[in-house]
Amino acid sequence: MNRSFEDDISITIEKYGDMIRRICFLYFNNRADVEDVFQEVFLQYFLSKKTFEDEEHKKAWLCRVTFNKCKDLTKSFWRRKMVSLEGDDNITSVDIPYDSVEQSAVLHAVMKLPADYKNVIYMHYYEGFTIPEIAEVMGKNVNTIYSKLRRAKGKLKKELGEIVL
Repeated sequence: MNRSFEDDISITIEKYGDMIRRICFLYFNNRADVEDVFQEVFLQYFLSKKTFEDEEHKKAWLCRVTFNKCKDLTKSFWRRKMVSLEGDDNITSVDIPYDSVEQSAVLHAVMKLPADYKNVIYMHYYEGFTIPEIAEVMGKNVNTIYSKLRRAKGKLKKELGEIVL
């Protein structure tokens, strides 16, 4: 392996690692699953021979791979047939920092949304993707993404009142 390839992987993990973990936190409430998916995403990046047009293309590809890996884990036979021995009270939860009570309320409400709504809200408001970019990453029609965003905002408004959006 040459030096520039190692540098690229290190730079990519440094630049996008937190984003990958945040996406994983949308799906999972425990650090072990988040770290498993994180490793799988960067392993796929490491093994891929993909050439990216620019940094936005790389970011979109990493988001798409992360969403797919999260969905795969939630649908896995092992996960569907597993029962926690500790019970729901003792799940290893993850603390996500926030600056205000309003941010905390918003984050908790977003976490309760169905996966497709969470993904659209996260990509649009937290990562700054445009609706057409989200549609491309998710492989959906632009109008479908507009509808999902509108419905997600409606659910958040119902949950939070006038705090957000």
